[in-house]
Formats: sequence, structure tokens, C-alpha cells
Amino acid sequence: MNHYETVFILNPVLSDTQIKETVKKFEDYLVSKGAEMISKEDWGLKKLAYTIQNKKSGFYHLFEYKVDGQTIAPFELEFRRDDSIMRYLTVALDKHAVAWAEKRRLRNNASKK
Repeated sequence: MNHYETVFILNPVLSDTQIKETVKKFEDYLVSKGAEMISKEDWGLKKLAYTIQNKKSGFYHLFEYKVDGQTIAPFELEFRRDDSIMRYLTVALDKHAVAWAEKRRLRNNASKK
């Protein structure tokens, strides 16, 4: 199983309920394919560097997970089919990126306490 990180941007006109449902839908998809969810982060509403679909902001979310490589292409196809997703990026993490992600999670957890 490979280690992946996916960041996706949701349309800013969605309600909180719609955002939670969409995030849950993608999380459930990964889990149904045998993925091990390591972390989920809600980065909130952020201003975009450039307009996407005539929008200047979007809700950012990050998933960190382990899954086999054949699952990624169908997962990204689900992103393309969903109108509420403006952009997404999936990256395979090497051992150095995994270590950095773990440090970032620990730092974020310490700052929340």
C-alpha cells in the first residue's frame, strides 16, 4: 500500500451541510476501497491565487491515506464527476514527505491544545 495525500477545493457557495456530505462521500469511497485514513484536515475558506469557475475563494480539505495504486484513478474520476469540486491534487508521498506530514500533524495537534 502506498502513502498518498489529496487536497481538494470545494465550491464556496455550498452550505456547511453540503460540504460535510461531500467530504464524507469521498472519505467513504476511499474506505470502501480498503484505504487506511491517516488524517483529514479542514483548512477552511481560502482565497484562490486566480479565479476558478468565476470564484475567488474555495473550501480546502486534505486527506492523508494509504491505499493501493489502482484505487487512485477511479478516485480522481469521482472528483471530476462531482460539480462541487473545483480542483484536486493527489500526490504519492515518499518516506521524507511522510515524516514531514507526521511532524506537521503533531505540530497542528499541539497548537490546537
